[in-house]
Amino acid sequence: MIQVLVPSLRLFALILAFGVSTSACAATPGARALEDVRILSDDAMQGRAPGTPGSALARAHILKRFGEIGLSPIGDSFERPFSYARRDGARVDAINLVARIPGTQKSGKVMVVSAHYDHLGVRGGEIFNGADDNASGVAGLLAVAEAFKAQPPRHDVILAVVDAEEGGLRGAHAFVADPPVPLASIALNINFDMLSKNVRNELYASGASAWPALRPILDKVAATAPVTLRQGHDTDADGKQNNWTTQSDHYAFAAKGVPWVYFGVEDHPEYHKSTDDFATIPQDFFKRSIATVVAASLALERDLDTLQPSR
Repeated sequence: MIQVLVPSLRLFALILAFGVSTSACAATPGARALEDVRILSDDAMQGRAPGTPGSALARAHILKRFGEIGLSPIGDSFERPFSYARRDGARVDAINLVARIPGTQKSGKVMVVSAHYDHLGVRGGEIFNGADDNASGVAGLLAVAEAFKAQPPRHDVILAVVDAEEGGLRGAHAFVADPPVPLASIALNINFDMLSKNVRNELYASGASAWPALRPILDKVAATAPVTLRQGHDTDADGKQNNWTTQSDHYAFAAKGVPWVYFGVEDHPEYHKSTDDFATIPQDFFKRSIATVVAASLALERDLDTLQPSR
């Protein structure tokens, strides 16, 4: 049996307080995304380590947002529990959150949008809030969900907010090991991981080297994007450490032959540091980054039928 950790009364009080703040937020996608990042990277979340009360509080906020957006679960619940053993042998009970927006056409093809909500927790008495990594990606996923609710997609779109990425992409691997739809129907995974911090106004889209059909779609988005949308970081041309193919949740899909696009920024001084806080996010860049990933997600879904998985 999976043991679900329940937040304390203090944490539930914080959820209610956050709800007031969220409803008071401006209705623009960028402003709402900023508020989602602020909430998810608050000290109360204690770095969102899997299996902790802070993780449960983060899930409560995400589920609240699912309800506000009008998302539906696949089956009876948004929650999909799984467990794994840490390196020290301790068992961790973790939870993915999965929702679906039905398509207007019954093509049988599905697009999965993913982002991990966990981070490093508390280490050495310091909270690793993970504002960029990856509260920003979750905020991007929620903004995309809002866009698809406003402009219904032709294909089914699954939103997967996954747990335990930092410990080895555990949530993404659990998703593909027991997918809510046949794996063969997943025509594309779009993954968001670190969308908010870059001093050069750059956001990267990786994946077209493996799936060339993605390149013209991304080129068209880049032509009008409010940030500099670059392609790359998906080969060993600049060294293996600069190849992002295996470095976030999209790899679980890539390993199964599913086409993927990973949107993210390059590493920055706050990466995996306790200084990755909401206060260090350049808000104007983040809003433009959100606008870019929303536009890209809409474009990729429109052209989903041009992608041919090699399975």
